[in-house]
Amino acid sequence: MMEQLRMLAVDDHEMTTLGYKFILEDTQFNDFEVQMDMAKSYEEAVDKLERSIKTIPYGILLLDIQLSANTNSDIKNKTGEDIGILAREISPETRIVFMSSFSDNYRINSIMQTVDPEGYMVKSEIDQRSLQAMVETVMKNPPYYTQKALVAIRKKMANSIPLDENDKQILYLLSVGTKTKDMIKHISLSLPSIESRKRQIKSLFGIEKENDQALITEARNRGFI
Repeated sequence: MMEQLRMLAVDDHEMTTLGYKFILEDTQFNDFEVQMDMAKSYEEAVDKLERSIKTIPYGILLLDIQLSANTNSDIKNKTGEDIGILAREISPETRIVFMSSFSDNYRINSIMQTVDPEGYMVKSEIDQRSLQAMVETVMKNPPYYTQKALVAIRKKMANSIPLDENDKQILYLLSVGTKTKDMIKHISLSLPSIESRKRQIKSLFGIEKENDQALITEARNRGFI
C-alpha cells in the first residue's frame, strides 16, 4: 500500500485550496499519495494542526500569508506567518511552504527570518507542474522557490548594508505610501527617531540629499523592499 502524505492548505479563498487539492491528490507520485485537508482561518488551521500531532502529523503545510479576520473570534489580525511560527514549535517535522501573492523583498525575507520555510511560491507563478515539483522537492531535497521568490532572496543575500528591523520597517512603510508622521502607529520609535533613521539610511545608500521617493527606489534596487 502506498504511503500517505498528509497536507494542510490554509487560504481564505476556498477555490484556491480546492485547486491545490484536486491537482495534488490526482498526481501519481512515486513514493506517496497526497491526502489534503483545508482550512480558511487561523483558528481552523491551528485546530487541525493540533489535532494532527496527536495522530499523524502533516507532512507539508501550505500557507497563504494574508488571511481574512474572523469576526466571531477574539483572535484578530493573525496571519499565515503566525501559523508558520506556531507550527515550528508544535510540529517541527512538518515542512512549511508559503503560497502568497506577496512577491516584495521585504515580506519574503521577513518570512525567511521568522519561519525559515522549506519553500515559497508566488501565486502568479503557480501551475500544475510547479505544484507537483514543489511537493517532490520539499519532501526529498528542500527548499523550493518560484522565480520571483528566488530573486528576492538572492538580492537580500547580495546586500551587506547593516539595517536593523526598524530600518527595514521604515523602508517598507514608505514603499506602501505611509507618511512619516504616521509611522509611529506601526513602529515603537518616536517621530524624531524615525526621521533620524531615514537620514542615516540615505547616508548609507549614498543619497543624502535625495527625497523619500529616491530612498524607496534605492531600497528596492538593493533588495530591501
